[in-house]
Amino acid sequence: MQRRTFLQLATASSLGAPFAIGQKRSPNIVVILADDQGWGDLSVNGNRNLQTPNIDSLARDGALFERFFVCSVCAPTRAEFLTGRYHSRGGVRGVTRGEERLNLDETTIADRFRAAGYATGCFGKWHNGTQHPYHPNSRGFDEYYGYTSGHWGDYFAPELDHNGEVVQGEGFLTDDLTNHAIGFVEKNRARPFFCYLPLNTPHSPMQVPDRFFEKFATLEPRQRARDESLESVPMTRAALAMCENIDWNVGRVLQSVEGAGLANDTIVLYFSDNGPNSWRWNGGMKGRKGSLDEGGLRAPCLIRWPGRISAGKRIPQIAGAIDLLPTFAELTGVRLQGGKPLDGRSLAPLLLTDGADWPERTIFSMQGKRVSARTQGYRLDAQGRLFDMAADPMQDHDVSGTQPDVAARLRAEATAWQAEMLPFAGEDRRPFTVGYARNTILPARDGEPQGGVERSSIHPNCSFFRHWMSTDDAMTWDIEVGAAGNYEATLYYTCPAGQTGSRIELRFGESRIEAVIADPFDPPLEGKAEDRVPRIESYVKPFRPLVLGRFRLAKQTGTLRLQALRVAGGQVADVWQIALRRL
Repeated sequence: MQRRTFLQLATASSLGAPFAIGQKRSPNIVVILADDQGWGDLSVNGNRNLQTPNIDSLARDGALFERFFVCSVCAPTRAEFLTGRYHSRGGVRGVTRGEERLNLDETTIADRFRAAGYATGCFGKWHNGTQHPYHPNSRGFDEYYGYTSGHWGDYFAPELDHNGEVVQGEGFLTDDLTNHAIGFVEKNRARPFFCYLPLNTPHSPMQVPDRFFEKFATLEPRQRARDESLESVPMTRAALAMCENIDWNVGRVLQSVEGAGLANDTIVLYFSDNGPNSWRWNGGMKGRKGSLDEGGLRAPCLIRWPGRISAGKRIPQIAGAIDLLPTFAELTGVRLQGGKPLDGRSLAPLLLTDGADWPERTIFSMQGKRVSARTQGYRLDAQGRLFDMAADPMQDHDVSGTQPDVAARLRAEATAWQAEMLPFAGEDRRPFTVGYARNTILPARDGEPQGGVERSSIHPNCSFFRHWMSTDDAMTWDIEVGAAGNYEATLYYTCPAGQTGSRIELRFGESRIEAVIADPFDPPLEGKAEDRVPRIESYVKPFRPLVLGRFRLAKQTGTLRLQALRVAGGQVADVWQIALRRL
């Protein structure tokens, strides 16, 4: 007998004609993804601490998935949305230092929709690879504006990436990303478009404009975390303010779609990437971000398509991020030929019919080597305990003793699924790619400190290298040069007055260049004044570019090494990134 696999092919209807016959044009798609917003951070889900009328309107005018599941942290969920496949299959193992990269042999939702004639744009936090060909412009998106790492250190006019070039943002980041998404909608109103708006909040740093924070500055929450002793009320206040700012921006997106006369031709979907990033009210569920329990995996998901999806529809069947690609394909008629088999299934029957014949299924979640499984009625947690989610939605009582058959079946399924996934979940040995586009950025996040060098934070995503004080110290990047040729290298550094004059070397294989750090540049750290609560990630600062020179890189894999040949003062410099420009 052939060994059972957990791959689920897309439904047959998604391989055929569009679901909605007789349309004048293919429907547009707008996907809005919040970052670290919990299921309970919406008033439509019962939170009385805030109001989210614009997001709630998607449920009023469309459908709400009551049991929608994502991953426990950010990058894996994004990969599952992009591919319709469990994140481990695509090489996504974590959230930083390259583990967030989506394998290059994966076909993304943007690839598919662009091939079908859609304009494609992504505006916000990408978090599935920085260097080409992992960059969003290489993964099916015509236009990209945002940042590619897991978090950003400043939300007020920060430096951002616009189609591979560094640009200066304008205003509050969430508003700025929304502005660009609205501009994309307006520019492409005459043709079908796929607009992906992965927002940056309420992920830390907890920064939000005064006009949104003032309402919550002294709020005593009416509803609290499952264990109130774990809740930081200042953190809750900031998160709620950020969620109301998101809601305001969702309202602006909806207004832009309606103002363009496209409301009936546009599918709008809103969801979040994991559980809440702090202990706050989340319907009493167990767990938060990073957990494989219900509170870490259950996320809001609302969808609107006027005239197609019945207003006020509630969908109790379990669903997940892996289902969104096949669902959009079936709703729009975009064919899913080619590419790898999908794990998700199209939710179109649940959205457009009563879903009476919907089959039972199990959705799996994995972090590291730990696995949790969810059926319609039960959750098997990462410790192998079984919970009846209908009778005990808070996961208080292990029923594996009274439901031994269910427990045994789910444990067997979880063990088999884990065995299938573990080959994809080992140590990440992929080098960082250079030369696949004209510009390549190698941030400190993707490098390794050597000797006495250390990161500015234990959280690498927005960190920089510091304590570079001796010729024994170094910073290294494991890279794969995709195109041999001459490259111009630029170092982004800071160095106090009185410490300049160090001679440094950048080496790759037999090629090397030297330069002297001659000009002082020592701006203060930024972000603390804007933070509503103290952060755990690195503060940030501007860095000055220093052109090191030109050198030739062979097409090979190896180690790029930055070190000092002479230290003039007590330290060499702080380092944010190296930029390599192919000439």
